[in-house]
Amino acid sequence: MTRLGADSEEALENATLALFAELGWETTNGCYEVYGEVLVGPSSGPHLGRATRNEVVLRPRLEAALTRLNPDLPPETLHQAVEQLTRDRSAMSLVHANRETYELLKDGVQVTFRDADGEERVERVAVIDWNDPTDNDFLLVQQFWVTGDIYTRRADLVGFVNGLPLLFGELKAHHRRVEDAYRRNLSDYKDTVPHLFWYNGFIVLSNGSDSRVGTVTSQWEFSTPQPDPDELPGGVPADD
Repeated sequence: MTRLGADSEEALENATLALFAELGWETTNGCYEVYGEVLVGPSSGPHLGRATRNEVVLRPRLEAALTRLNPDLPPETLHQAVEQLTRDRSAMSLVHANRETYELLKDGVQVTFRDADGEERVERVAVIDWNDPTDNDFLLVQQFWVTGDIYTRRADLVGFVNGLPLLFGELKAHHRRVEDAYRRNLSDYKDTVPHLFWYNGFIVLSNGSDSRVGTVTSQWEFSTPQPDPDELPGGVPADD
């Protein structure tokens, strides 16, 4: 993440949303998200397709993406894929759950069905278009509420690709240490709402000038620091 120069946490969030919007992501503020099958009025918050805050997958976006990416497969196979992707993995460790979903994202979801001739076929449902990124659906949600078994948390930023939460962002004001975001906030989130991280591919921690990038298994010592632009070939000072 580039240096955004925002003094407060809210300003950093807004600056990050603006940056992602420039990169082609759809962005929204989910603080007043509307849940369930309701009509969304002009004064209400966004409707992301969740029935409750416990859900972390945006099923309408996932279903639309699978339909778009797999035009030759019958609807029942796509339903199988959605069920496999969204099944309850709470009995698994976070690491094992994350590894399982990683394999589904990388290789596709294996489904079995009978074709028009009654023959049994085995196919894989593509979840993400790895060859053409523009064929995927990108959404960054600011202030995303998530409820676990006991507690409810509000994530600063959650990035969805085809309805799946692949990116988690925790931001701090410029005078706060990024390590606090790792040792306090991120650790708490993984304990209280672990299902948010079943699909996670990237975790970004930042205070606007210092940033770290890692995964659900990254220790602080092994997370990747943001490179200093002054030290990069052709780099220019951040204020230029």
